[in-house]
Amino acid sequence: MTRGHTIPDVIGNCYKSLAYFLHSQFPITIDVLLLILCLCAVLFYCYGIYAAIAFLNHPHVIDPEFQPAITILKPICGLDAQVDENLTSFCQQDYPKYQIIFAVRDREDPVIDVVKKIIQQFPDVDIHLVVSDRIIGANLKVSNLANAVTAAKHEILLIADSDIRVGGDYLQRVIQPLKDESVGVVTCLYRSLAQGWVTTLEAIATATDFHAGVLVSNQLAGIKFTFGSTIVIRKPVLEAIGGFGAIADYLADDFQLGYQPSKAGYKVVLSDYVVEHVLATSSLADAIQRQIRWGRCIRVSRPWGYLALLFTYGTVTSLLLLIAVGGSKLGWSLLAITWTMRLLMGWVVGVKLLHDMAAKKFLWLIPLYDLIRCVIWCCGFVGGTIEWRGQRLKLIKGGKLETISRICN
Repeated sequence: MTRGHTIPDVIGNCYKSLAYFLHSQFPITIDVLLLILCLCAVLFYCYGIYAAIAFLNHPHVIDPEFQPAITILKPICGLDAQVDENLTSFCQQDYPKYQIIFAVRDREDPVIDVVKKIIQQFPDVDIHLVVSDRIIGANLKVSNLANAVTAAKHEILLIADSDIRVGGDYLQRVIQPLKDESVGVVTCLYRSLAQGWVTTLEAIATATDFHAGVLVSNQLAGIKFTFGSTIVIRKPVLEAIGGFGAIADYLADDFQLGYQPSKAGYKVVLSDYVVEHVLATSSLADAIQRQIRWGRCIRVSRPWGYLALLFTYGTVTSLLLLIAVGGSKLGWSLLAITWTMRLLMGWVVGVKLLHDMAAKKFLWLIPLYDLIRCVIWCCGFVGGTIEWRGQRLKLIKGGKLETISRICN
């Protein structure tokens, strides 16, 4: 699931004029630089709160008569945590006409037995299993999707990762924005179901930081990206951007499925439905490696945007400012204001809007997460190789991938 593609451009544009003004009025010392970064972060936190409240208060009307046929594409690989419950939830939709296509690359993949049991369990649901090792690019998930879409019966496609779980009203609600013919793509926010303290930190990150950036982007100019949690796309829109072949060599395939249609003139809409993302138990090393992988992807794709993320690290910059000014009253005051606004934004977005349990129980861990996030951000500036799904890959300009070697089958 793509992380971090939402904040960078917004932050860079919003604070450029503020930084220029302060530079013209004050000599740039370490103290002043840290002060600028703190103020920028506080402004971001305030706007994140406003954007979340605006999204909560936006009317979302459900038309029960609008029920176009949908084909759900589910690329799967291996046995994810609680995969049975996740996949089964898509078979229990209160919706009149939909098709589900499970796509697997390896004929020996144990998840095939899970899918076969689901097919027997839901004989009245139009379910297909596509097993094909055809590869169209470095991103094997996209190859899975390309193999699956050949069996699609309907003009509206819905893509969702295998670690996503939904309720029975999911299809009825996420399809609503397509009533507007100008809308080409719909995506969803998600809350994480965490297991263990490492994934709890990841869940807090998603709920209180990542989604805050999404809502800021949505409020400022609408979103131009999507997430693997849910991507609803019209088949003609997919064909207009060149099909799955156009994104087959990108690491952030879900981001591209929103970005490329938006460049082609189609509107991307954020649904009010919040899906659940099941996070498997993970070691700290694996989690850090995963976050650095996405950091490198953003840095290669949008280097100036990645640099602009510095303007959101208020927890860290306020702490550094306190040290730089020798623990003065001003330093303590700015730290208190910055940390309060950061926690408030986390509460509004993570608890009030997303109803994320990790954020609700462990909101106080946000400063710890922010410190770790800053270190990971620094690590993202170096290196260009990643390991992903049994492959060793090289990231090249624009966020594309080159396969270096296969680690395992």
